[in-house]
Amino acid sequence: MTLETPIEFVKGIGSERAKLIKNVFGISTVEDFLNFYPIRYLDKSKIFTVATLQETTIDVQLKGKITSIQEIQTGKTKRLSAKFNDHTGTMDLVWFQYSKWLKEQIPINREVYIFGKINAFNHQFSMPHPEIEAEESKESETRLKPIYPSSEKLTKRNLGQKFFQNILKHICKEIPTLVQENLPDYMIRHYQFLSRQHTFLNIHFPKDPQHFEKADYRLKFEESFFFQLGFGLKKNHHKTKSPGNPFPIVGDHFTGFYENNLPFDLTGAQKRVLKEIRMDMKKSIQMNRLLQGDVGSGKTMVALLTMLIAMDNGFQSCLMAPTEILAQQHYAGIKDLLKDTEIKVSLLTGSVKASARKIIHEELENGELSILIGTHAVLEDKVKFKNLGLAIIDEQHRFGVAQRAKLWAKNRIPPHILVMTATPIPRTLAMSFYSDLDVSVIDEMPVGRKPIITAHRREKDRAYVYNFCHEEIRKGRQIYFVYPLIEESETLDYKNLMEGLESVMDNFSNYNVTMLHGKMKPDEKDAAMNHFASGKSQIMVATTVIEVGVNVPNASVMVIESSERFGLSQLHQLRGRVGRGAEQSYCILMTSDKLSKDSRTRIKTMVETNDGFKISEVDMQLRGPGDILGTQQSGVVDFKKLDLVTDAHIIKLTKNLVEKLLESDPLLQKPENLIIKNYYLQNYKGKNKWSKIS
Repeated sequence: MTLETPIEFVKGIGSERAKLIKNVFGISTVEDFLNFYPIRYLDKSKIFTVATLQETTIDVQLKGKITSIQEIQTGKTKRLSAKFNDHTGTMDLVWFQYSKWLKEQIPINREVYIFGKINAFNHQFSMPHPEIEAEESKESETRLKPIYPSSEKLTKRNLGQKFFQNILKHICKEIPTLVQENLPDYMIRHYQFLSRQHTFLNIHFPKDPQHFEKADYRLKFEESFFFQLGFGLKKNHHKTKSPGNPFPIVGDHFTGFYENNLPFDLTGAQKRVLKEIRMDMKKSIQMNRLLQGDVGSGKTMVALLTMLIAMDNGFQSCLMAPTEILAQQHYAGIKDLLKDTEIKVSLLTGSVKASARKIIHEELENGELSILIGTHAVLEDKVKFKNLGLAIIDEQHRFGVAQRAKLWAKNRIPPHILVMTATPIPRTLAMSFYSDLDVSVIDEMPVGRKPIITAHRREKDRAYVYNFCHEEIRKGRQIYFVYPLIEESETLDYKNLMEGLESVMDNFSNYNVTMLHGKMKPDEKDAAMNHFASGKSQIMVATTVIEVGVNVPNASVMVIESSERFGLSQLHQLRGRVGRGAEQSYCILMTSDKLSKDSRTRIKTMVETNDGFKISEVDMQLRGPGDILGTQQSGVVDFKKLDLVTDAHIIKLTKNLVEKLLESDPLLQKPENLIIKNYYLQNYKGKNKWSKIS
């Protein structure tokens, strides 16, 4: 038997069972089986009684006698039912699918142990498909009993816990020849790890709880260590093999703007981040940096100053955003900042007319145009730069790898890359999934910004909320009313929005109300947005189309309707649309009276904090890492043991360890590290290609 042996050749399986197991669990080799870990353990030394069972009890072991057995016919279906009795009470055992052989094997009026899941109905307990072990044949060992993931499809075919335990026992006997060490002696000694062979033995059949914990820790460590190693090797490779144009000069464009046109002092965080970017771009290696910053923290200013450095070195820059609204927002903001300079900026989106496009194409090719801001339209083959030196991508998780690669190909030497996100990424996620990027964080808001006050209100408070909005409008402020978007039903979305619009217009009949939703044409959206931004209307009723890219400093109130239907990051992004001026701003979360536990947690988190990083941590606990990374990265979180929320300490430890290891031995050539290199090449090489940003 080897790790590659197909499971059909393992004793007790065969081709039919192998097919079933592969369909349900994706297990096709002996190695897959070794990595099929128990989900919990049953303490075999613990025996419950019928009288002590609780509705919350999951898997239990009881000792008693089966006193009777009968077949029960209901319509066309038959089930097997038995009475189990111990000295404290009686309960039913039931089999919904069974064979004649099973029926004949059940021992009557003999002392037995039964194992299984408990079902409760009206305080009456039953156990479906129990495992039965006669007292005389019960194993004497007291070790923890593994409980594996199960499936009704397999249980009905008698492939239950007993089957998987027996198969794993058989495989575990072969561990001395199957499992090789993958960590060097110095690491095993330092961290007092179990050997790799003992790790697998004690994850499947733990000697005691302490041995299980040691085995569990080692497997988590391994997953994180080799994952981080892949990124570390890729980062090293990038830094030695990915050429970039060096930008040694900080010249007139940067200093002129900094000294004469900067509308406000930069925060300490903005200055720190600029310095990090500046140090990267001095080198003749392509910069590959992620810039994280909360809504309104000043990422656009950092992006502009970086583009001015590119200009000082004779290069063009491009900023790509995922939506027209966001691209227009960046364009308007940057154009306004550069209004007193000679610097030329253009906007390229799908709705730009052909005649204007032609001019942009020409000016890009002859070098007249220094800064281009746009959407996916920038990626078209017709768009050619004279010398693209810097590519900035906003909200990169919304772009696929192939799309991004098109941008890099627009210059002979790939441009420096700055990826920006306003969705704060939890630290453990950034350490794991963006390890091949250098990360900069703007963790400070501009001076003078007042924190947004967030309140939770229910339907019964609506009159009070409307009165508050009236007061704010009388002060000269503007209001957003946002309605949720349920993508499955555009008709229902539109209906909700129309009803909301009607309610707002009834209650604010003296004021101008503008509507904005996703079905509107781009020019209609622009007109609606401009109408509101210019102050011609006091209220905007919208769907989440305003989640990003709308900047109206005079808007001071955001009312989010049915806010329990929004995710945390979406609520946080929406809230960031207000609080952009000097006045106190408010976010009012309207919900129904009945809230699920998760909804309550989301609303409570929003009310208690404005810190996007804290919010992202809670969001990850609620939704899991896959969703936070966005749909482009779905399916990447396939750790079998490591949990990105609870195992942050292991991720941090292995990240630091990998950094030190590659600093002292970049190619893993030292004799003591060859064991790591060989295992990585055999098992991990090429597995995390999806993470490649450039």
